[in-house]
Amino acid sequence: MAKQNIVVKVSMNNDKKTRKALKIVVGVSGVESVALFGSNKDQIKVTGEGIDSVKLATLLRRGVGCTELVSVGQAEEKKPANTTTTAAASQTPATVVPLQVYPHHYSCHGGPYYHF
Repeated sequence: MAKQNIVVKVSMNNDKKTRKALKIVVGVSGVESVALFGSNKDQIKVTGEGIDSVKLATLLRRGVGCTELVSVGQAEEKKPANTTTTAAASQTPATVVPLQVYPHHYSCHGGPYYHF
C-alpha cells in the first residue's frame, strides 16, 4: 500500500476537544503522523498507510462532534536533493560509549551484592 494524506475538518472549540480529537486520530491503526493546520487550527492532516478515512471520520464524529472529510490523496515521497550529504553521513562511524561496571552493587536489603 502507498502512503496517503487525509485532511479532516473538525469543530474543536477548546483545548479539551483538540486533545480528544488528536487522541482518537493517533489511536487509528496505520497512522504515522498527525498535524493541525488551517486558519483556526481546525483541520487535521493525517499521514499513514492503510487508513480507513470513513472510519476515521466516524470515530471523530462520535467523539468530538461535527466532522467533515476534506480530502484523501496519495502522499508525495520526499527525495533527497543532495546525495553527497547522505553518503558522508553514512560513512561516519558510530560512537561507542563504554559500559561502566562497578565491582559491587548494593541489594535492596542494604548489604553488598557481588556479581561474579
